[in-house]
Amino acid sequence: MKILGRHLIVEYTGCDRSTLDNMALIEEYLKEAARKSGATIVRSVMHRYNPQGISGMIIIAESHLSIHTWPEYGYAAVDFFTCGNSVDPSKAHQYMQKMLKAEMADVRDLNRGIPSPTDEVISHKFVESL
Repeated sequence: MKILGRHLIVEYTGCDRSTLDNMALIEEYLKEAARKSGATIVRSVMHRYNPQGISGMIIIAESHLSIHTWPEYGYAAVDFFTCGNSVDPSKAHQYMQKMLKAEMADVRDLNRGIPSPTDEVISHKFVESL
């Protein structure tokens, strides 16, 4: 694979239910997770569901962080998708696990990129040869 980025897909369980339904807090935590990972925040979008639950996305210059919460189950699905070598999504994950007070985290760590017979990291910003 011609690796462009890293994508952590995380299932957090046993989370604090009131935190999972607090939109302002979730947005604050996602933004701080982005900062802790070394990412550059571009924009934040949040949505509250009725009667409970939140979806949110932080667009970063290096891709995105997103969350979907189910307070009734103490569960959150979170993606940390980053491109380049300057951002560490595992730092964002560690911070979110702590702030959500998750008892468990099931983490899938994937390389994202262009299928290829060999693995190599390539620039996520295309540079045309002259």
